[in-house]
Amino acid sequence: MALSGIFLVLFLALHFTINFTSVISPETFNELSHFMGYNVIVQFIMQPILIAGVVIHFVMGFVLEIQNNRARGVKYVQYKGGANAPWVSRNMIISGAVILAFLGLHFYDFWVHEMAYKYVEANPEDPTRYYAETVEKFAPFWRTAIYVVSFGLLSLHLWHGFASSFQTMGVNNKYTPSIVNFTKIYAVAIPLGFAFIAIYHHFNPIIH
Repeated sequence: MALSGIFLVLFLALHFTINFTSVISPETFNELSHFMGYNVIVQFIMQPILIAGVVIHFVMGFVLEIQNNRARGVKYVQYKGGANAPWVSRNMIISGAVILAFLGLHFYDFWVHEMAYKYVEANPEDPTRYYAETVEKFAPFWRTAIYVVSFGLLSLHLWHGFASSFQTMGVNNKYTPSIVNFTKIYAVAIPLGFAFIAIYHHFNPIIH
């Protein structure tokens, strides 16, 4: 659970870096997206590993939640809110489930479209299409709103999960406070950056 989580955190950083170029330089975004979309290593080695990482992380999350509920045996007699544990840590399964549902939409918006474009419709390569396709996805307000809310839940999920991953693996030394501080900054900055990208493209459509 911890290792797959850290793996996905690393992917998020890469994904954000590429996506943020769409705000700065559409040409760079097109170049990077085309490379990721047609590079053999990325498509047939890294992409399957990424999908496996997502599946493993979420399956383990649900398995551990079931095991924890069974181990508890008796329900708490009295619940004292945040006195026992923060809301985020007590509801990781909820934020995770919503994020999983969001990933379904995200895969439909981009991955399914990409697979259909290349392998079903057999369209020729077009290195300039990615920016326009991305901006078009955020034209509807409802889709942009779903993305922003989902990134908010991702932030909550990372706030507890990222730091807990190191604790689970036994990291406890003089660098621990610095690691925790970094994970908290990451948990806010990356989802906030993704939300900014979605909002930016919603309010800056391509005028034909």
